[in-house]
This record gives sequence, structure tokens and C-alpha cells, in this order.
Amino acid sequence: MKLRVRNLIILVFVSVTIYGMLLMIAELPPYGMPDNPVHNEVSVRYINEALEETGVLNMVTSIVLDYRAYDTMFETIVLFTAVLAVVITVRASNGKEKGK
Repeated sequence: MKLRVRNLIILVFVSVTIYGMLLMIAELPPYGMPDNPVHNEVSVRYINEALEETGVLNMVTSIVLDYRAYDTMFETIVLFTAVLAVVITVRASNGKEKGK
């Protein structure tokens, strides 16, 4: 009896969650439309004012190194930490093999 009640509660919870997710998905803007919120003033500002604001001729460089510098720095830190973890793991496993 308890198992049926528990399964019924789980089923109701999962159904409500799926229904909520479907409602949220239905409210999303259509993919690829030019008037989506993602395609508003940010890209226009980058394209039109990158040279005046940053002084860099290459637009990609100005976006990566000026507008998104902190984001790029933290991505670099994450990649460096991942490489460092792999190197430490490989060296530790090589040390164990030599000790055998």
C-alpha cells in the first residue's frame, strides 16, 4: 500500500514537472528570428562602436579582450586548472607504476 502511494506521489510530481517544462518551452521565442531578445542592442553596439570604444581594428579581438575580458580570463583559468589536474593525475599514476 505504501509503495503504491509513494509511486503515485512520484508520478504526480514528475507529471507536474514535465507539464511545467512544456509550458515554459511553449513560451520561448522561435529559434533564429531576428527580433529575439538575444539579437538586440548588444550585437549592434559591438559592431557599430567597437572601434571607437576600444581602439582595436579587429572586431573579434575587441570583443574577446575588451568587452568580455573577465569571461575570457575565467575560461582560461578553468582550462588551465583542468590541464593541471590531468598532468597531476598522469604523474601520480606513473609514480605508482614505477614503485611496483
